[in-house]
Amino acid sequence: MDALFGRVAEASRRPALYLEGGIPDSFEGRFESLTLHMFLVLRRLRELPAPAGELSQELIDACFGYLELGFRNGGVSDIAVPKRMKKIGQMFYGRIQACEAGFAAPQDEALVETLRRNASPSGAPALAAYLRAVRTEFAGLGLDALLHREPLFPAFASEEAAHDA
Repeated sequence: MDALFGRVAEASRRPALYLEGGIPDSFEGRFESLTLHMFLVLRRLRELPAPAGELSQELIDACFGYLELGFRNGGVSDIAVPKRMKKIGQMFYGRIQACEAGFAAPQDEALVETLRRNASPSGAPALAAYLRAVRTEFAGLGLDALLHREPLFPAFASEEAAHDA
């Protein structure tokens, strides 16, 4: 799961998400991008047959270990880390629920509004299109492909696709 999480984290740091997707290049923005990418992988794991669903918790544990290490390396005291992690956990699960509701809504505007509120006021439509494209691409992946595909996520924009080619 650490390798899978590494690929998720790497995808969440793609410059196009910040430059073209309008995600702020800040701690909060990087958290939002990471959460969006985690949502997509967790969603696919939930859709796959066992043991995929059970791997979700391992992936979440890897993600929260990474976030906790970031706090500690950033100088947050040992006493304050649990409080910060609790707040991050609430934010993470809230974002996951909001994205799930956005996907479940019959109109695209619900997902766009969720992304506008949480990730990027200006880039929400492009981010929604990206999330839907990833969901479609992931729909064809089995567990083994999800665990080993390189790159795991498609390019965000045409410039990045041309650069990756």
